[in-house]
Amino acid sequence: MHVLIPFASALSEEATQVLRDLSLPQLERCLARLTPTARDEAEATTLLPPHERALAAAWGWGSGEDDNGSFPFAAQTAAADDVDVGELAWGLVTPAHWLVGRDHVVLADPAALQLDADESRALFEAVRELFESEGFTFAWGAPLRWYAAHESLAGLACASLDRAIGRNVEPWLPQPPHARLIRRLQSEVQLLLYPHAINEAREERGALAVNSFWLSGCGRHQAADTHAVQVDHRLRSPLLNEDWAAWAEAWRALDSGVLAELAKRAHAGGEVSLTLCGERSAQRFDNRPQSFTQRLAGRWKPGNVHSVLEGL
Repeated sequence: MHVLIPFASALSEEATQVLRDLSLPQLERCLARLTPTARDEAEATTLLPPHERALAAAWGWGSGEDDNGSFPFAAQTAAADDVDVGELAWGLVTPAHWLVGRDHVVLADPAALQLDADESRALFEAVRELFESEGFTFAWGAPLRWYAAHESLAGLACASLDRAIGRNVEPWLPQPPHARLIRRLQSEVQLLLYPHAINEAREERGALAVNSFWLSGCGRHQAADTHAVQVDHRLRSPLLNEDWAAWAEAWRALDSGVLAELAKRAHAGGEVSLTLCGERSAQRFDNRPQSFTQRLAGRWKPGNVHSVLEGL
């Protein structure tokens, strides 16, 4: 049992305060039983967040130290959505709302669109010609998952959607010259969708318009050991939306649920692993043999949980 927890920490003062006030007894039990092993340390400006690098490593795609944004998550997800990926290089095209401000443009959380299948398919069909006229293969997978395939996407460095949500998009956009075509398509999609009837109807009822897209996860399909790790995403939405009360509640649910099970298995000597991920780092823990002194030191070390989480 290997559990990977994204968004376990953040660099904001609010997140730090929440963590210091949280009681996480089952996580404490886990850390007392497990030994720190692999650590992935990077800057918070890397294109891929630590949880995606850790997931790639767990799937057998590499060491988790790759920072060029080219792990083929799009092809992996497209195949799961019954898209025939073949040998093509795919990218995930996420319909999105870009909030245009005075000095910069911010990417809203696509989940906030609450886009249904009918609206998504209609908008997909509206922009299909733009992509196909440039030689792309274009496929629909789900309301927030469109896919594009093109030779230019083989290894194209793209920032994860999780890096860009709620932030100024400019530092995270793929850079020319390799991404010149993508940048042009983003501009053309904005012009095409602005007057679209579906967006007009959405705005009338107070919903966000779909006025652009985000490209991520580019590359060719690779085999992946998808059963090697269980990813728990419950901390993601509240942290990205800076809903700290909900984030704390999600942490408590995580602690009393999957982490309690992990601690139970670790106590029984089962083969378990835990990977905690923040904005900069991912730390893996495994149940490697420990001496009595090591177990005792881990069990009674004060503030162990909070120091581990704040170090991510």
